[in-house]
Amino acid sequence: MDVSAVSLQCRNEYAPLRSVLMCTPTYMQIEEVINEIQKHYVEVNIDIDRSVSQFNTVVEFLTQRGIRVELIPEDPLLPEQVFTRDIGVVIDNQLVRAALRCSIRQTEEQVFQDWLHRNRIQSVRTLNFFEGGDIVIDRNTIWVGVGNRTSLEVVEEFRKLFPHREVIALPFQEIYLHLDCVFNLLSPDEALIFKDAFDAESLRLLEKRYRLIEVPEEEQFTLATNVLSVGAGHVISLPHNRVTNQAMRQAGLIVHEIDLSEIIKSGGSFRCITLPLQRQDQN
Repeated sequence: MDVSAVSLQCRNEYAPLRSVLMCTPTYMQIEEVINEIQKHYVEVNIDIDRSVSQFNTVVEFLTQRGIRVELIPEDPLLPEQVFTRDIGVVIDNQLVRAALRCSIRQTEEQVFQDWLHRNRIQSVRTLNFFEGGDIVIDRNTIWVGVGNRTSLEVVEEFRKLFPHREVIALPFQEIYLHLDCVFNLLSPDEALIFKDAFDAESLRLLEKRYRLIEVPEEEQFTLATNVLSVGAGHVISLPHNRVTNQAMRQAGLIVHEIDLSEIIKSGGSFRCITLPLQRQDQN
């Protein structure tokens, strides 16, 4: 492939998406329960054909909007590989590789590193645990969700990597998998939130910065916060998260509904299956 076409640039979560890294869920299964949502679906497990079909619908939507989709090779030994968001994060033009906590996912790090090497993309890896689903970036601020998968110690590492940015630890209840399962940005001014996941101090901090659109408990379980912003006020969301979708529309956003119900059985939705490599450079 033309390696010069793979470039890195992300300053927030909502600027127009230009390229993204994904992985087809060819070998997706719940082999070892590693989050609360999987507990509910471990017996029925994953219909792979259906999950691949839903995944391909998302890829088609993105490519039709002119977004370049890079696909990392699938590995039959990696059942969680579809969730590419967790293996790293791009901030400005720097890619930071994650240090994954769960042993069933740790081999994903090497597959990712091999892909980066083939494409001549430089990166750094943290010493302490973090997963990309716990990192939310907004211009000069990096929110680091501190929960079950990301350590408090990694906050200082991000401060050293990005000394000109404000890096803020945002603790949330560990029963929720990642920060983006309870908090996500839609624009410079608006964010989705499941308030029960946060303490009063964190809520006050977020309320000072954003107009918060509350997600009801039943739609938190179906990952209503885990939408993907593709730019210009457009977001992808699950059709059955009706309350949240209506609230986003009332806020002026354009909501594209795509069924991802098979993939979310394993604990991740649209944001989880996409690792943005490049967004249009905006302040």
